[in-house]
Amino acid sequence: MTDRRVTYLGHATVALERDGTRLLTDPLLRPSLMRILRRRSELPALDPTGLDAILISHAHHDHLDLPTLRGFSRHVPLFVPAGAGALLRREGFVSVTEVEPGVEIEVGTLPVRVVEAVHDAPRRRTAEPPSVGYLVGAQGELTYFPGDTEVFGGMAEIAEAGVDLALLPVWGWGPTLGAGHMNPEQAAEALALLRADRAVPIHWGTYSPIGASRLWPWMSHRPPLEFAEHAGRLAPGSEVTIPEPGEAIAALGAGSAG
Repeated sequence: MTDRRVTYLGHATVALERDGTRLLTDPLLRPSLMRILRRRSELPALDPTGLDAILISHAHHDHLDLPTLRGFSRHVPLFVPAGAGALLRREGFVSVTEVEPGVEIEVGTLPVRVVEAVHDAPRRRTAEPPSVGYLVGAQGELTYFPGDTEVFGGMAEIAEAGVDLALLPVWGWGPTLGAGHMNPEQAAEALALLRADRAVPIHWGTYSPIGASRLWPWMSHRPPLEFAEHAGRLAPGSEVTIPEPGEAIAALGAGSAG
C-alpha cells in the first residue's frame, strides 16, 4: 500500500510524503532563532536526503531560515516567492524556482498549485517578495499549506478544489499577533471557508521568547485548543487533530496508509 504521511515538525515545518514524493514546508529546525527565541521541544528527527522539494511560503526569518536550509543538499529543488530567489542562490542552491499565485508545478508524482496569501513579508536584501500558499495533490485529496496569512475571500475559491487537509496557522511565537496572522477564531473562520475534511493547527508553541513560560504560560497549549473549540462551532463538518512536533498526523486520500 502506498505510504502517504503528513508529519508535523513544529512551527510551520511539515513533511509531506505521498506516492514516493517527499516535500518539506518552511523548514525551521534548530534550537534557537534570532537570539531571543528558544525551541520548547526536542528537534524531531528528519532525514535531509531524498527530498524532492522544499516549499517556502515567504521570506520572514522563521519561514525562510538560512541556517536550517544550509543543512540540506544544494541541489534540492527550492520553490520560493518571486523576488526571494537571489537570497538562496547566494547560498549556492542551484535549483531555485520563483513562483507566484496561479502557477502550477509538478514535483515528483505530485501536482502543486501556488495560491494567494495575505501577509506582508519584507526582508533585507530581497525584492519585497509576496507571500504564497500551496495546494499539494490532486483534486479531492489536496493538502493546503498557507504559510502565514490573514483570512481572505479567496479561501472560498480554494475550497472549490476540494481540500482534504488544511494546515492552518493559529498563532505565532509571541504574546500578541500582528497583521497578516490568524488567531484561533480567525483560523476557524478560514476553515469554514475552506470546507476542508480535516484540519491541523500549526505555527504555535514551538518557539517562544526567553521567559515566556513564566510570563505567558498559556502560549504553550491554549491556541490549538481554542482553535478546535471554535472549529466545532464554525466548521462542524471538519475533523481537527492537534499533533505534537515529530508526530505523523494524517493519511491522505482514500485507501492510504497511516
